[in-house]
Amino acid sequence: MRAIMVMFDSLNRHMLEAYGCTESLTPNFLRLQQRSVQFESCYAGSLPCMPARRELHTGRYNFLHRSWGPIEPFDDSMPQILWQNGIHSHLISDHGHYWEDGGGTYHTRYATWENFRGQEGDRWKAVIGGVEDKDPNLISFDGYRGMLYRQDVVNRSFMQQEKDHPQVKCFDAGIEFLRQNRDADKWFLQIECFDPHEPFFTYDKYKELYPTEYAGKRFDWPDYAMVKESPEEVAEGRRSYKALLSMCDAQLGRVLDVMDEQDMWKDTMLIVNTDHGYMLGEHGYWAKNYMPLYEEVSHIPLFIWDPRCGIKGERREALVQTIDLPVTLLRFFQIPVPKDMLGKDLGKVLQKEQPVREAALFGIHGGMLCCTDGRYVLMKAPAAPENQPLYEYTMMPTHMASFFSEESLQSMKWHTPFSFTKGAPVMQMEPDGNLGGGHGYGDLLFDLQADPSQEHPIEDEAQKARLEGLMAALLKENDAPPEQFERLGL
Repeated sequence: MRAIMVMFDSLNRHMLEAYGCTESLTPNFLRLQQRSVQFESCYAGSLPCMPARRELHTGRYNFLHRSWGPIEPFDDSMPQILWQNGIHSHLISDHGHYWEDGGGTYHTRYATWENFRGQEGDRWKAVIGGVEDKDPNLISFDGYRGMLYRQDVVNRSFMQQEKDHPQVKCFDAGIEFLRQNRDADKWFLQIECFDPHEPFFTYDKYKELYPTEYAGKRFDWPDYAMVKESPEEVAEGRRSYKALLSMCDAQLGRVLDVMDEQDMWKDTMLIVNTDHGYMLGEHGYWAKNYMPLYEEVSHIPLFIWDPRCGIKGERREALVQTIDLPVTLLRFFQIPVPKDMLGKDLGKVLQKEQPVREAALFGIHGGMLCCTDGRYVLMKAPAAPENQPLYEYTMMPTHMASFFSEESLQSMKWHTPFSFTKGAPVMQMEPDGNLGGGHGYGDLLFDLQADPSQEHPIEDEAQKARLEGLMAALLKENDAPPEQFERLGL
């Protein structure tokens, strides 16, 4: 048996034709829909990028104990477990966070891996003094964001042709792997591309799919901020995302083509997934992380083809999450699941509709705690304005692209082992600021059936109390630190 995962970053469910969108052109996602089971109630767990990837390895939530960071020494890693059990795991990615301080232990869990450089502000090509941006972005970035933007302008200058784009190079390598190992058994291939994450850089052939009369400056990199652009600029930002999405769709089609050519559907699982969505002006926001985690960010697409049951062209309403994918893959290869993995095997759900959980948690460390049962969603804000108490628990004290601050390290105390740390104590530290978002909004309760766009929060004490009870139960199941209950007023 073999398995392929095609993972995109910031892939919006509400922008895919397979999920009812009429403004984007994604024919290969429609083609995938006819060859797989499409999940209607899949939610992110821990946001953003690397917290979600830790869940993809470990099958348990990241955000209850720490923020962005590497795989921990005590973590169970799905691709490493596959490798240790004779299943060759191979990662192909252009996701630059794998090569930063806070992500540098993920790719080494695979039997083999290869990376492609140049996405976003990846410190890749050295052009001393930079490259002049003849069509500057409408947003002026300072500090770290400014550094990313200036490096991105350099990187783009080395991607004049589509074949030079790191996304295309990822899929080129993926196709090479599939052809090289067409007759081999017992492997797992993860093709993971950074797109359609911002910046929405793509080529004219994809932009021309979305004609426009816009004549302003290039706008393909929204800031992490409230929308302050004109309606025309917002439309251009959305157009840029859609053009990049269509490029992703074309690359997905190449994988489907190889599966057709090699008749791989008979023995190869295919999973197409993402880490989270992205705000494209909805609710007045761009991007993710700092606002309440509305459906556009938290409710994500998922497609799975399982050759064991052979079911395709169907939909499933079961409430599922990223933490279910490592468990599903281990069981597909008939490998025992470690006791600390709390995700569910979706194999039975693929065969027929059935629930696997009553509720799901999602959030960002230090932010609002969100819980949904598939119909209602409660976003619970910190009980006190200062958002305390709050700690980081880790043995790998690095953030996205830096170590923990000296102040945070100086606050370190040893904390007794959690249930999942394999008997090892962990460092408990003060966080470097409030790392999550949504503190100023108060608790928000939505009925997704009556109000799918989440325009009108409701007051329903009975539903709120029920969801708070589900939250508390899931916090206990995940051995959340006790201060999370205090911080959230649970």
